[in-house]
Amino acid sequence: MSDETTSHSAGASGENPLSELLRRLGLNPPGDGVDLNALMGRIQAMMAQAQAGADSATGIDWAMARRTARQVAASLGPDPVPSPTQRAQLADSHRLAESWLGQAVSFEACPAQAQAWSRAQWVEDTMDSWHAIVEPVVTAIAEAMSTGLGGEAAAELPEIAQLTGMLAPVMRMAAGQMYTAQLAQAIGEISAEVVSGDELGLQLLSSPRVVLLPTNAEAFVKGLGLPDEDTLMYVVVREAARQRLFSAVKWLGPQMLALIEHYAREITIDTTALGDAIDIGDVSEMTPARLAEVSEQLQGRLFKPTRTPEQESILARLETLLALVEGWVDAVAHEACAQWLTHEPALLEAVHRRRAAGGPTGKITSALLGLQLHPRLVRESARFWQVVLADRGVAGRDGLWSHPDLMPSSADVEDPIGFVRGEQHEETDADWDSELTRLLEQGDRGDEDRGRDEGPGAD
Repeated sequence: MSDETTSHSAGASGENPLSELLRRLGLNPPGDGVDLNALMGRIQAMMAQAQAGADSATGIDWAMARRTARQVAASLGPDPVPSPTQRAQLADSHRLAESWLGQAVSFEACPAQAQAWSRAQWVEDTMDSWHAIVEPVVTAIAEAMSTGLGGEAAAELPEIAQLTGMLAPVMRMAAGQMYTAQLAQAIGEISAEVVSGDELGLQLLSSPRVVLLPTNAEAFVKGLGLPDEDTLMYVVVREAARQRLFSAVKWLGPQMLALIEHYAREITIDTTALGDAIDIGDVSEMTPARLAEVSEQLQGRLFKPTRTPEQESILARLETLLALVEGWVDAVAHEACAQWLTHEPALLEAVHRRRAAGGPTGKITSALLGLQLHPRLVRESARFWQVVLADRGVAGRDGLWSHPDLMPSSADVEDPIGFVRGEQHEETDADWDSELTRLLEQGDRGDEDRGRDEGPGAD
């Protein structure tokens, strides 16, 4: 577009079309008399430099994300390579954990040996899995920034349609660059908190195996007032159960990713927050470092709090699936450890408090997806699996994982007796009914105790 065309368009509409576009996008327009060709040239040159190591589709520089995540992890405290003693202790605990789980779970144990990792090792191994989780999200953000924001304005002013097309690749790359910084920060911070490989409830490890992060695990047990050996044993049992589930249920990981991708397609970006952070008129400052600064300013503000009805439905399904995974782990760990660890109830309470305080899972889903998960649903899920176990036994309980169509809904989780009765004959054993009622009453009393411990707002 020439300067003459630009001037003509501005005269026809009464305003420079670039300024009009940016104003309608919620961005701060440059000053009057800007040379559009020069402005676009500088933007494209800057983005070409930033794009050098970035994925062409999303704008995410994965090599930079990996390096930055490791730097963040290193900044949060010492990250030593696990010692031979720690590795030997984990191997012993893993063998014992698998023997306990043999009676509590119908799924086979993973054949791989348990591994003790540093935080840096966890970042390296899980990075490829983050691709599949966050790429749909950043793609949705980029599309919202490059196309959705200028739709109405383009319909009113033909010049804006042309400008929107010119800005589209720039906006996509900017979205990727901003999200890279946010992603790396989140992964680095979470690597300093997770005590085991897949504690987040997502299938992140490159292959199924029990992984413990001794530095984080020891920090978790410190101050609990419980025997360190028992606490670490409990953590290993939980991770071994989780790995059995992920290894046996092949559809579980892909189903979670499909839900995340579907949710991402409906994401709405807060253009007001975006406009407050970006002044596109000051192009000379739109460097990768500046984009990282913008990303930090947008932490917690990028996603609009309002959701579409479809998003609410997807979110409910994702929350339920995550809760069913962690609730199953809670229930299985209880069955496996109750007779061997005298402090098992207190250990489970420690996990509940960690989850209620936000925990690694809540933090990562909030930072990267704008999701808020509710710990109460996990507790209800654990009770659901206990009721199903009482009705069907270990094989019958685990058989529900054989196909996604068999999985309970959130309504089923809230009414486990109704769920199991729905597949029974009309004759109901009164003793069995009493036993289920007793299980639920015990759970209610536990929830009341947790409510007193956790205080208001724990959900």
